[in-house]
Amino acid sequence: MPGTTPANTRRSPPLGESAEPPSPRIAQLPARDKLERLLRVARGRKRALILTHDNPDPDSLAAAVTLAHILERRAGMEARVGYGGIIGRAENIAFVRVLRLPVSHVSQIDFDTYDLFGLVDTQPPVGNHSLPARLRADIVIDHHPVREESLQAPFADVGGDFGATSTMVVEYLRAARLEPSVEVATALFYGIKADTRDLGRETTQTDVDSYLWLFPRCDKHLLGQIEHPELPARYFQLHHTAIEKAKVYGTAIVTDLEEVYSPDMVAEVAERMMFLEGMKWSLAYATYRNQLYVSLRVKDRRMNAGRLIREICADYGGSSGGHGSMAGARMPLSGRANQRRTLKRELVGRFLEAFGVADERPVSLLAAQDE
Repeated sequence: MPGTTPANTRRSPPLGESAEPPSPRIAQLPARDKLERLLRVARGRKRALILTHDNPDPDSLAAAVTLAHILERRAGMEARVGYGGIIGRAENIAFVRVLRLPVSHVSQIDFDTYDLFGLVDTQPPVGNHSLPARLRADIVIDHHPVREESLQAPFADVGGDFGATSTMVVEYLRAARLEPSVEVATALFYGIKADTRDLGRETTQTDVDSYLWLFPRCDKHLLGQIEHPELPARYFQLHHTAIEKAKVYGTAIVTDLEEVYSPDMVAEVAERMMFLEGMKWSLAYATYRNQLYVSLRVKDRRMNAGRLIREICADYGGSSGGHGSMAGARMPLSGRANQRRTLKRELVGRFLEAFGVADERPVSLLAAQDE
């Protein structure tokens, strides 16, 4: 009819009137509202598959197992946790074994039997997960900086201010009024402890509150078994290589681990090298199954390790990500041995330029002198 506006047409507000403010992102909502939206997305679905990032760490595993538990108890659906890559570090193997966490490798999972997919401690565009490209993530929960593409998911709790993803799911757990089992509480406690380095790195008040809430609920004996596992001989051999190959460039230390038995050892070494007196930057890299893994640590989170590693590694393909003081990347390796060596030299050169130490004369760690 003349003078009417079609129902599917949105009119601009009159001059002088402001448009309706955009609805807040899920990350900005109270925990109870987040939980309601999560359960709304799960409504009507029957089977959920929650995926960690590849080669998962305790934070990713603990958060995924807890999310699956919440969906089972509050959405009345079956939920399973899957991961790609390997669980390789001794502490991480002990973490899954001691706590008897119900996680499965993606090689044992038929994706077509699930109708709800979640990603935890990672995001769709990052690429360090095993969700097939043909499938869409319905749920994304991650404490790393937001990737705008992630907001296309029906439920995306990303871009908040948390030191660990485990902290985020503790808030869901408490909003749902669910009491965790001793195993789940211990998993979450260790997830926060490991990712924030005992609440000493990129920690918020919410991390502290969740840590203190979990402390009386976790098993200290089980925790001790996880934190102090028996270590294989190759663990010490790898650290020998790391120390032998390490070079100090002023305030930066760089080491080549060559071939590693587990890709998450690259992050462990980068973390350990950061303890060298006077260092502001630590870089470790290694080859694993025809891929180059890189791990970066910085002293000051304002240096933004995540942004730096994405800018440097973007030209090489693969995936990269992180946040203030820690970041990692993996990229495909092809060609002959000399081509691989050239790529590594070029990559390290880019990092040294970014660190501002490219003109520093490298000194072997074993020959370095204390100030």
